[in-house]
Amino acid sequence: MVQRVDATARTTAAPERVYALVRDGASWPGWSPLDSFALEREGATEREGIGAVRVFRTNRFPKPVVSREEIVELVPNRRLGYVLLSGLAVRDYRASVDLEPDGEGTRIRWHSSFRPVVPGTGWLYRRALQRIMERCVRGLADRAAGTT
Repeated sequence: MVQRVDATARTTAAPERVYALVRDGASWPGWSPLDSFALEREGATEREGIGAVRVFRTNRFPKPVVSREEIVELVPNRRLGYVLLSGLAVRDYRASVDLEPDGEGTRIRWHSSFRPVVPGTGWLYRRALQRIMERCVRGLADRAAGTT
């Protein structure tokens, strides 16, 4: 069964500022619950472009987790899409960070879908990922606005 996770936040920052942070994997440990970043593979035409593989590590999950994610979609100042290559017991994980100007800043929507590898564990992954995603979107909004 497909599981979905969705989190939103609003920031006073312009979409360009938010997009720059999302595109820069090295910035993520500063505003998300992730502890470290490494670029495993550069993108086809730019460092963190389409095809880039980014590796994030967290030590705060129930146990340390290393996730490998490939950037699969970029719409300047509007969207970054990625797929999970490894790190969690889920399949077909795809996420997007969508940015929408709202007149006084930016509405950020971070959403994903996946299927659990082990039947019956989808709710557990959904709950854990919802908490992580909410922290990511709130941290991104705050950092973009310069409040953290």
